[in-house]
Amino acid sequence: MQLLGLGILMGLLHQLAGGVQGAKILAVFPFPGKSQYIFAEQYLKELARRDHNVTVINTFGSREMSSNFRVIGATKIHEIMAAFGSADYNQQASQWTTLTMTTEFLNMLTSCVLEDDKVQQLLQGDETFDLVLLETVQTEALFGLAQHFKALTMGISSYGTDRHIDELMGNISPLSFNPMLLSSRTERMSYEQRLWNVWDASLSWVHKRLVHLPSQERLYAKYFPKASRTLEQVLDSFSLMLLGQHFTLSYPRPYLPNMIEVGGLHLQHSREPQPLPDDLAKFVAEAEHGVIYFSMGSNIKSADLPVERRDVLLQAFGKLKLRVLWKFEGEVLTNQPANVLISKWFPQPDILAHPNVKLFITHGGLLSTIESIYFGKPVLGLPVFYDQHLNVQRAKQAGFGLSLNLWTMTAAELHDEILELLSNESYAQAAQLKSKLYADQKDTPLERAIWWTEYVLRHNGAPHLRSASRDLNMAQLHGLDTWGLLCGLAFIIVLLLLLILFKLLRFVRNIFGKRSTKTEFEKKSQ
Repeated sequence: MQLLGLGILMGLLHQLAGGVQGAKILAVFPFPGKSQYIFAEQYLKELARRDHNVTVINTFGSREMSSNFRVIGATKIHEIMAAFGSADYNQQASQWTTLTMTTEFLNMLTSCVLEDDKVQQLLQGDETFDLVLLETVQTEALFGLAQHFKALTMGISSYGTDRHIDELMGNISPLSFNPMLLSSRTERMSYEQRLWNVWDASLSWVHKRLVHLPSQERLYAKYFPKASRTLEQVLDSFSLMLLGQHFTLSYPRPYLPNMIEVGGLHLQHSREPQPLPDDLAKFVAEAEHGVIYFSMGSNIKSADLPVERRDVLLQAFGKLKLRVLWKFEGEVLTNQPANVLISKWFPQPDILAHPNVKLFITHGGLLSTIESIYFGKPVLGLPVFYDQHLNVQRAKQAGFGLSLNLWTMTAAELHDEILELLSNESYAQAAQLKSKLYADQKDTPLERAIWWTEYVLRHNGAPHLRSASRDLNMAQLHGLDTWGLLCGLAFIIVLLLLLILFKLLRFVRNIFGKRSTKTEFEKKSQ
């Protein structure tokens, strides 16, 4: 009994202490869009603050270093990306071509990270890690870092889940109400939209197996020639997935227990809005009719927009009584109206928190959309690519936003939509309602992310959370083999019944046919 009591006491002390000694964590964020790293940055620093040793591989680097937090900047990709600085995002291409171009980019991204000198030094050294945290864009060869260091594998996705992540975790997401990430469809689809959703998913599935995965397997073999696991085994090794979504931000959907919603992870929920810089504060405070904040995010630069598109924006903004803050990456904006203030950077959360800011004109990136909800601001979406169309459609569906086509809108259309959003109180009310629903959580996304990360470490990968669905192929997972057998049997039974019926009808016809012939013969004989 004394031993039992001591064991319980030790267990309680272990739980009170968090149950996790300082773990060595390698976090890998290969995507060159800075918002993806911003999403996780606060979380990574909080892990370090809690005495975990965190090493980050990203494509930006950082000057922030401490005894247990360091950043390895694999920045070569930006030299290549510079050639795409003025890319035409409005160009049309078939879905197969788009998928192939995406694969080529992801392959290039994978190589740039793994060929980086500092990353190679890490691979060739004798350093070890307990956990490898991977941004789950489709750079599957990079997932091999976990098997290289013989570490637990965990994923993080700034945009939430998609069919690729569902496949990694063994999660089932019916296509009937789970739209493809790159579409503009929402969870409420018409029959035609559901049909296209299945088509897009099928084409993506085929492309992944015929083009994407084989190319990533070649990269995996090249950079991990002595791998202890195959790429297929690596893809089946994820213990946990942190998802940058929340049901109040999008819609209720099925998740496995090891898929955790942490939408808004980048927000500092306990942080009070900070005062704006003096010149900016004066510009905002003195705006008699209010302020509009306009930003196209970190991946699309307003300075790279065609002059004709910038003129449309300027004409519409110039007619407004409100003032406009425009995140513009150039030094000078030609024909800039007096009511427009430009800057290469704005403290976006602090601006959106200001009561005099009435509207957010945005590209519809997920982090910006979440911030607009968090601060209860209506949005006008100008989506360009990736999940932006879907995010803006959700804003429209929820009633706190409208959208325009950046490439075809006129100054009059932009001006009218802005006035509609400002004059119709329903948009601001819907944004405030969304904000209230999102805020009503028992813990913050950061607290949730930290707890589950340490849960995985405490329980050595938490294999008890692994779904048996990950051991099934696609036909087994979706019941195609069982339904196929049942439908086949039903078809055979129906076929036999039809055959019996056919034989019976022929038999009856023959009997009546013989009787009729006999009767006619007797009549002729008389």
